Amino acid sequence: MEALLVVIGAPRLRRLTSFVRAMECGCLTDLQLLEAFMRRLGELSAAGRVYFTGGATALLFGWRATTLDVDLMLEGEIERLLQEFPRLKEELQMCVELASPAEFIPELPGWRHRSVFIARHGQIDFYHYDPHAQALAKLERGHAMDLADVREMISRGLVERREALRLFGEIEPVLYRYPAIDPGSFRRWVEELLAEDSTESGEGTRPDLPRVAQLADASSSS
Repeated sequence: MEALLVVIGAPRLRRLTSFVRAMECGCLTDLQLLEAFMRRLGELSAAGRVYFTGGATALLFGWRATTLDVDLMLEGEIERLLQEFPRLKEELQMCVELASPAEFIPELPGWRHRSVFIARHGQIDFYHYDPHAQALAKLERGHAMDLADVREMISRGLVERREALRLFGEIEPVLYRYPAIDPGSFRRWVEELLAEDSTESGEGTRPDLPRVAQLADASSSS
């Protein structure tokens, strides 16, 4: 029973530990530092994909100036990338964490298809993890900053309300696999923020991607 409790609470406990560690070392990451991190990863002789989530997504789209840590998920030559993380984190004075929405909510079907390409450096492709998955995970946590992030994603066209509601319906039957989730509260958050008048949501518009486009152009020469 104790082992089960540790597993259930692990993501939230790790996030709290990450917050304390970031505050202690003063590791606030800004856009310039995040872009340097991407370039440095691209210099490695490794191929793969990096999916940013949370604060890194907010930085690249411009609604936050800094983030406490950079959350990401890796695919490809994971071991090679992980071996370099301690050195890069020390040199750049960054707090980097392995994390994805699937740690907090069931994995959404088709999340790779909905992930947003950022840039390619070397043999590594960088993406924003599916914004709909990010939004639903933030709604499950329900923190003030998370809810503000969801509203930004909606207003910028990154998240469509109807699609997010449909995807929530896809995972709702398997929420029991995540005992830390209160399904009733989760549904209320989702309905409150996503079931609003779509005319206020900016649905049907394309995301404003000036920074992403700029990075993609720059990466073509890297």
